[in-house]
Amino acid sequence: MIKASITNQKFNSVKSTQVRSVHQLALVATFLQSKYHFNHNITMYLYTAPDKSSIRYQITKALFGYDRPYSIQDSWGRRPVFKPQQKIDFKFWTGEEWKHEREASRRGDDSWTNNNFFDLESFFGLWNILSYLLAFILVTIMILIVFDWLLSKLMSYQINSNISITTFWISIFIWLEFYAFKEGLKFMHEFSSAPTSLYDYRWGVDGISIFFIQLTTFFTYLCFLNINSDILQLSEVFFSLGVLQESVLASFSAFDLLGFFIFFEITLIPIYFLVMIWGSRERRVHASYLIAIYTLLGSIFMFFNILYLFSKTGTSDYTLLLNINFPLEDQLFIWIAFFIAFASKIPVFPLHIWLPEAHVEAPTIGSVMLAVLLLKLGTYGLIRFSLPIVPEGTLYFTPLVAVFAILGVLFTCLTAIRQIDLKKIIAYSSVGHMNIVLLGIIAGNTEALQGAIFQMLSHGIVSGALFFSVGVVYERYSARSIKYFGGLAFFCPLFAIIFLIFSLANISFPLTSSFIGEFLIFMGVFQYSALTTFFACTSMILGAIYTLWTYNRLFFGNIKIISLIKFNDLNRKEFVLFCILIVILFLMGLKPNLLLDTLFLDVLNILEHAKGLRTL
Repeated sequence: MIKASITNQKFNSVKSTQVRSVHQLALVATFLQSKYHFNHNITMYLYTAPDKSSIRYQITKALFGYDRPYSIQDSWGRRPVFKPQQKIDFKFWTGEEWKHEREASRRGDDSWTNNNFFDLESFFGLWNILSYLLAFILVTIMILIVFDWLLSKLMSYQINSNISITTFWISIFIWLEFYAFKEGLKFMHEFSSAPTSLYDYRWGVDGISIFFIQLTTFFTYLCFLNINSDILQLSEVFFSLGVLQESVLASFSAFDLLGFFIFFEITLIPIYFLVMIWGSRERRVHASYLIAIYTLLGSIFMFFNILYLFSKTGTSDYTLLLNINFPLEDQLFIWIAFFIAFASKIPVFPLHIWLPEAHVEAPTIGSVMLAVLLLKLGTYGLIRFSLPIVPEGTLYFTPLVAVFAILGVLFTCLTAIRQIDLKKIIAYSSVGHMNIVLLGIIAGNTEALQGAIFQMLSHGIVSGALFFSVGVVYERYSARSIKYFGGLAFFCPLFAIIFLIFSLANISFPLTSSFIGEFLIFMGVFQYSALTTFFACTSMILGAIYTLWTYNRLFFGNIKIISLIKFNDLNRKEFVLFCILIVILFLMGLKPNLLLDTLFLDVLNILEHAKGLRTL
């Protein structure tokens, strides 16, 4: 039994509330987090036994992810252990309170301070570490542009590779610092362009965006490793990847609509040039035009939406917009404009035409960045902005979106069966998987939304690995058409095994990350509509058809002449890259709670707003 002392309108001004489950406690904590922004205290009393079956252990595991209950305001070295039946004060700090407490800690005024205390935010100075990450990438890009003429190709390759691995390790520090606190908005920073400016750009991370930041820095580093140092215009490729990484990171960390839109649009510039200049075929110019046209088409609606919201509310700040109750007519208009903008990026049928063409013409790194990162911006935008800001609009258009998602799943799966180009097969497969994610987003329950976010991350790993695999084939044979291949397993057995693992993950085979994501989505969608779930599940059968058919024709069957020309297996760099992805793939499939526990409270927070349960 837990007694939470609460005074607010949400609970009819009751001074104390008996919270009988971990789920109720999470709802209470989430509400106070969104309503008061950590300004108020919660006092909780535990009357339990110290064993792990007690509710004390369940609460700690669900909310904080530890085996021992720690206070929310404690950092890594500040972990008091509470005994049974002892009063526990969980204090939610504002930024100023935490800064004051940290300064007192440095002066020795805090009895909880010990020699093991280490606060990354204090270590890195006044700005938080997320701001340093964004600034580090921007500064290094500018420095390399200025001094590019002094660097040889090999030196430029080594410097950029070291920069990319540095950004990845900084993002790991961000995750570790975030994990010490576990929930809520962290590393919030505000930038004002002028003292009298009406617009302030705010950025930070929560339990959802933190994983996409890791995904961005990790795959950017893998793309840098995948580039050959003898490629023409090497510095321009590095510049494009750097700008793309900076804009994607800024998009995932933006808590302001206008800021999100600006960086959302900047992502178009580097991917446009990656396809148009370093594409593999003559139709690369046509493909780059399709990317620009479809992206800008959706951006028109998003920009008009931002102007409309600013005229109505006077702000584009995400946290302020959450507390505004828009009339139904406004919600319908805002939601449909947002959906058109994000649907072209996901992409949703019938706005998917540009994606297969772009994948076919793009170089390997371009296809990887498209599939792993850029597609996720569309679904992330729906989760971050459409669901909580205009919940009634989401509910109103849910049946229509479900129809488009089912059509997209069936159409792309059937179309993938007809393809002979390896990249087109994976591209249509990506569209199908992202439409399954869309179903999870609109289902409106915890399981489906957690599954949708988990599947977004899993799809990034699987699709990125598959496009890297196609790059291995194309680098050796300068061809991607299945009709030219056969019997590769006899000459590349190691590559055949690795490609099989990724192919099984693509069809959501048990023990892989994709299985967890799709299972949660289907479990949540079933609560919304059993018929929708039935049609969505057909993607598993159709996906198995085109995936196994492709694998069989590529690695087995009659040996083709092209296989005899050059049949060397994976080199050391490729083998290490694929092994890392396989470890992540099975780790997410075997230990999904490593992600789901962190997602839980932020998903609940979004659903609280999406269901209209907040007090305005």
